[in-house]
Amino acid sequence: MTEAARKGARLNASIVRNSIPSAVDAMVVNIRRLISDGQLGVGDSLPTERELCERFQASRNTVREAMRILKAYGIVSVRPKVGAIIVDDRMERALDLFSFNTLDISRRAFNDIQGFRKLIEVGSVDTVFDQMRPEDIEEMRSINAKMRAAGSIPEASEMDFQFHLRLVSILDNRAVRDVYRIMKPVIIRIMERAKGLRDFATDTYDQHDAVVDALERRDRIRYQYALHTHLHVGVNAFEDLEQTSPASKT
Repeated sequence: MTEAARKGARLNASIVRNSIPSAVDAMVVNIRRLISDGQLGVGDSLPTERELCERFQASRNTVREAMRILKAYGIVSVRPKVGAIIVDDRMERALDLFSFNTLDISRRAFNDIQGFRKLIEVGSVDTVFDQMRPEDIEEMRSINAKMRAAGSIPEASEMDFQFHLRLVSILDNRAVRDVYRIMKPVIIRIMERAKGLRDFATDTYDQHDAVVDALERRDRIRYQYALHTHLHVGVNAFEDLEQTSPASKT
């Protein structure tokens, strides 16, 4: 066999090995299948560690590692003297993941998130107007006032986020609220970057106020224009920041 053939054989063997799931991966799949096939739900108990070992012919270490992975996924909670219980902490795990992300915001990430927000906040205008109530207007004005009175950029950014979260909450769609909660750390960093370039206590307050005024008047066109303009201000601020950053001058 030539050297080239030997290298090819080793490469093929490596590909095959890497394509085969590990014992732990296989156990995770087995346990998840056990949950779905057994129609188990939140609060139900899984078989004991010993039973899982016997059922799937696996070692105790393999089962324990699989449980640790499922716990990280937010699917299982292992409690002393109780065993493994099925839970639904997936949203909390996703929140933890985004909260841990301390990387700066790239232009693509910024554009993607602002584009998503426009689709939700501007694009859902008909549903927002159909479902909004007087208390929605009052709460949004209250949050906006707190933002104007904020004593720091982080505090103002938090109130800015709460304003938009309250706006999308009018849709009464838990999935939308959950996505906003997941994206919160990234959205907050976007707001903080933008607000460093202007008087957020005045400009952002006025922009929010225009959005709420349009809501109160039930003026769909004015609402979409005010909100689209407000979100686009962040795009301009981000571009200005990039141009004035040291990296842009190198």
